[in-house]
Amino acid sequence: MDISVVIPLYNEAESLPELTEWINSVITSNNFSYEIIFVDDGSNDNSWQVISELKEKYKDNIKGISFLRNYGKSPALHTGFQVAQGDVVITLDADLQDSPDEIPALYQMIKNENFDLVSGWKKIRHDPVLSKNIPSKLFNFIVRIFTGIKLHDFNCGIKAYKNKVVKSIEIYGEMHRYIPVIAQQAGFLKIGEKIVEHRKRKFGYTKFGLNRYVNGYLDLLTVLFISKFGKKPMHFFGVLGTIVFLVGFFSALYIGIHKIIAVCNHIALERITQSPFFYIALMCMILGSLLFLTGFLGELISRSSSDRNSYYIDKKI
Repeated sequence: MDISVVIPLYNEAESLPELTEWINSVITSNNFSYEIIFVDDGSNDNSWQVISELKEKYKDNIKGISFLRNYGKSPALHTGFQVAQGDVVITLDADLQDSPDEIPALYQMIKNENFDLVSGWKKIRHDPVLSKNIPSKLFNFIVRIFTGIKLHDFNCGIKAYKNKVVKSIEIYGEMHRYIPVIAQQAGFLKIGEKIVEHRKRKFGYTKFGLNRYVNGYLDLLTVLFISKFGKKPMHFFGVLGTIVFLVGFFSALYIGIHKIIAVCNHIALERITQSPFFYIALMCMILGSLLFLTGFLGELISRSSSDRNSYYIDKKI
């Protein structure tokens, strides 16, 4: 099969027939074999009924998965990726803001130019400037700085992947924003970008608020931490704990030596326990010990984890 189109959705019943017809028209006119995988993320409208009707109309070209409740976009994408069979996997949002006309060009970039992943860039956006455009530009700038991946729109819903990419990564929580980062960390380094058309929303309303930027920042820290220290937590907590403990230890040592010298020279000084620096030094020693023990516990958990040796094998001979 040439193409799998994975579409996560939540309460988008009105847009699904038009979107499916559009995708079918574009793909069949280019003579690709395809499947559309709808992942209904716990919709409370009649989205699942519409998907069932589309299944009757388009037969084997439609697959549907329905969650019991709303889990989020990342679990929906991950589930769709697991069942995708196409050589190229393309994701679209269900709200008709992503144009299926981009599919052939994205497919060619993966197959002919050998990109592992191609991310869309909504260079011209039809969203509110203050609530979406400006925060989005700032968010993408920060992610570029932290990750070194030169993409303009990490959160764009339209992306294309080699099948082996989506089978080799795991996304959860709200990590869908960082799929290019996760793919790069898995070893898929050829990441491209394509300017895509962004359309105004035709039906319904957006399901994402401003809190996604706060969540996105926290998820970025999680991705960066796990990528570097997920399988070796002692390298982070152990080093940090040792530094903090030594700062406290040498501070306490200095206070003690200073007190001994003062006593030997009959110089009147306040008691050590009356100095705030003593308690700061003591707190550093305790905190350093706790950080070190956290590293030990992290190592124990990591060693007992079932995926501690899960690596993607590219070739064998």
